[in-house]
Amino acid sequence: MRPVGGLDQGPIGAQPQRQDACMDHSGLIAALLVLAHFLLQLSVLARVLLRPHREPASRIAWVVVVIAVPLVGIVAYLLFGEVNIGARRAERLRHAQSLLPPLRLDPSTAPAPLRALIPARHRHLFRLGESISGFTPISGNQAALMADSNAAIDAMVADMDAAQDHVHVLFYIWLPDNNGIRVADALIRAAERGVTCRAMADDLGSRAMIRSLHWQRMAAAGVHLARALPIGNPLVRALTGRIDLRNHRKIVVIDDWLTYCGSQNCADPEFRIKARFAPWVDLMMRFEGPIARQNQHLFAGDWLPHVDDGIDALLRRPLPPPRDPRTDAGLPAQVVGTGPTVRWSAMPQMFEELIYSARRELVITTPYYVPDESMQAALCASARRGVATTIVFPAHNDSWVVAAASRSYYAELLEAGVRIYEYPHGLLHAKSLTLDGEVTLIGSANMDRRSFELNYENNILFYDPALTAAMRRRQDSWISASFPVHAEDVAAWSRRRRLWNNVVAMLGPVL
Repeated sequence: MRPVGGLDQGPIGAQPQRQDACMDHSGLIAALLVLAHFLLQLSVLARVLLRPHREPASRIAWVVVVIAVPLVGIVAYLLFGEVNIGARRAERLRHAQSLLPPLRLDPSTAPAPLRALIPARHRHLFRLGESISGFTPISGNQAALMADSNAAIDAMVADMDAAQDHVHVLFYIWLPDNNGIRVADALIRAAERGVTCRAMADDLGSRAMIRSLHWQRMAAAGVHLARALPIGNPLVRALTGRIDLRNHRKIVVIDDWLTYCGSQNCADPEFRIKARFAPWVDLMMRFEGPIARQNQHLFAGDWLPHVDDGIDALLRRPLPPPRDPRTDAGLPAQVVGTGPTVRWSAMPQMFEELIYSARRELVITTPYYVPDESMQAALCASARRGVATTIVFPAHNDSWVVAAASRSYYAELLEAGVRIYEYPHGLLHAKSLTLDGEVTLIGSANMDRRSFELNYENNILFYDPALTAAMRRRQDSWISASFPVHAEDVAAWSRRRRLWNNVVAMLGPVL
């Protein structure tokens, strides 16, 4: 029987001691968690500051994000803060490149029709291009600007139906729509008559085609297929490398002699996956000549890391001779291929060198404009030194982020004297730059950070006043159908709209 006075206080008196011990233990765990979080945050900040090839604005943006929202910022940086394609994938790419022979052409020993006849005032542009991809500018080419997207597909299908040896196709977006199926059927017909057909599509951009019956039909017919940069399990992929590094190229090579280059994906202009922005207004050129071998080299470099089937043997064949033996026949051209495993800042350097080289006229069309500081300065300097500088954007962009960021740069461009137009009749998806009516750059690269750092891109740079004149007429057709943007229009934007544009642009180095 317990004493009335409560003298047996042992268990009751021990309870506060146990509570104190638990509190001490919890406090220790909390302190250790805080310390671990601090050390993790510190290590991520160190990575941000020590990472090579990063603009100061990008470093500042990531430092602010990691400090302001620590947990979210750390996870975001680890997933998207570094251009990391993954160690195993990078090794496969390096091995593939080691299998490919160099494509440098020695002007002193090359046949006369292949020597690039480029005026001295433009040669530095092609030297820069050669430093990026290792491709020497080569003459002996003929080229034609396709009338529109459907005409480009018509020409591709006709060339595939006439192919005798091989057909190679690579697209970022390949849709199972009318044009997409037409190309698939042309590959099937070619494969069934014994032509070697290889088709590659980006695993993210072309997922609809890859999952379709048409992909299975091509495989059953003997078309060799590959998915560029396969994602697999997204969670596992995110742990081994960035999931948003994509192959944005658009390449068609036929019989080592015909090739296509431009902005067009393998799809209808109605682009049904984003129909409200349609039609997609694109640009495609058909090249005939030894320039096809350089696009072949790019294709093989993308193909070999996924399928080792001896494609490199094609590049060891003698370079096909020009079909016109005249020494002055054919335009000089050069393929410029860039990507996250190519030299850092290669694509913006190419754009900026072209911009700074303009003396009379510079005309640019691009759907996505999110420049770095040096590119924005180059465009402003072009207008300020008296070059007639014009840039055309789509009025309705399929990316609200890019639309807002692009317009944050309008005021400075207009103040410098750059003429800005917005094209309202669909999404102007063409990427083109013409310089002084003589030099043209076309291809897949946009003037934004994705093309600068994250995407594999392909472009062709050429010198030819006649073909550049045709390109200028196409650019003028877009300009005449567009409405000009004036400084007063931008000044009249509401404070809320300007604030939104500038905030989105400020996050550009992070996004």
